[in-house]
Amino acid sequence: MKTALVAGASGLVGSSLVKMLLQEPEYESVHILVRKEINLAHQKLHQHVVDFDNLATTNLEFKVDDAFVTLGTTIAKAGSKSAFYKVDHDYVISFAEKALSLGTTGIFVVSSMGANPASSIFYNKVKGEMEEDMKVIGFPRLGILRPSLLLGPRTEKRAGEKFASWMMQTLDFVIPAKYKAIHIDKVAKKMIELALQNENGVFLLESDKLQ
Repeated sequence: MKTALVAGASGLVGSSLVKMLLQEPEYESVHILVRKEINLAHQKLHQHVVDFDNLATTNLEFKVDDAFVTLGTTIAKAGSKSAFYKVDHDYVISFAEKALSLGTTGIFVVSSMGANPASSIFYNKVKGEMEEDMKVIGFPRLGILRPSLLLGPRTEKRAGEKFASWMMQTLDFVIPAKYKAIHIDKVAKKMIELALQNENGVFLLESDKLQ
């Protein structure tokens, strides 16, 4: 029986992931790190309210087998490029380091299609730098998932994403598999499948491999 640790449980992919983990019999307990408690109760669920700016010094006294990272924001929501970098890079790396200290042997992170540390696009560059820094932390098992546009019940309204989602679903039959919009449940399911394979190595899955 395994113990899971999740960061980003209130987000689009994270909320789906946590619900799946709670229903997965291989996991006897699911710990989530949150800035404030989410409205979810389950006998296997343990919520820990933390300050992600000081995660390194946060005292957590439990062992973890698999860690899952679905943290992410937008530059508009974060307020600046530096604030975005803090969430999508710094928080992800500090969570990974904390997970490693708790005994985690496998970690699985949601990145983005187009992630590249050499990209001229700031968003893709940050995601690429995060991926590279994750690789050197030292996990025996590392899964990096690069989904395309995510489909699912968003709590916030983003006109651009709503239009893009409509377009990609309407034109789905002509869009190459790698670029097709993908539902959050498929991403969450693939994260768990990767974790339960228990295979060592770095696994990089583009969006077409998540469908």
